[in-house]
Amino acid sequence: MNIVAISGSLRKDSFNTALLRAMQKLAPEGMEIKIADIGDLPLYNSDAEAAFPAAAQALKDAIETADGVIIATPEYNRSIPGVLKNAIDWASRPWGKNSFAGKPVITAGVSSGKIGTAVAQSHLRQIMNYLDARVIGQPEIYLGPAQGVFDSEGNITDESVKELLAKALETLKNRVA
Repeated sequence: MNIVAISGSLRKDSFNTALLRAMQKLAPEGMEIKIADIGDLPLYNSDAEAAFPAAAQALKDAIETADGVIIATPEYNRSIPGVLKNAIDWASRPWGKNSFAGKPVITAGVSSGKIGTAVAQSHLRQIMNYLDARVIGQPEIYLGPAQGVFDSEGNITDESVKELLAKALETLKNRVA
């Protein structure tokens, strides 16, 4: 089972990328999670669709060949980061070739506050529903404050968080199967 994961943060020490790495370690048997790189995507411009950028095509291909998708997002100004929206826009274009259609999607996130990612994920779920993805509603993964979730090496320190992530991954596996 091939799962593509997208972090909405480009920061080197991103908590959301650390979350995806933790999910890689917790993946059930038979599930492989690959983190897609969205840092090289140009800003979305419909004029560029005629000569689709290689980085955008690589993202589309990764999503299209995946059995499911995990998106981890921080909250920026009560929504998702622009870099994540840009990646979603590329992957859903050109019109009629939306790579997310029919894909089971888990939304997740870590924020420095207690509720930030919940607000961002609300917007993300609206976008994913519009794109005809099969958004998994439960369990919800709203983690924070981020500084208390990981140790200095990016490992999750709380067993209940590990259990939550394992449950979410098992749910994704069951939705894919």
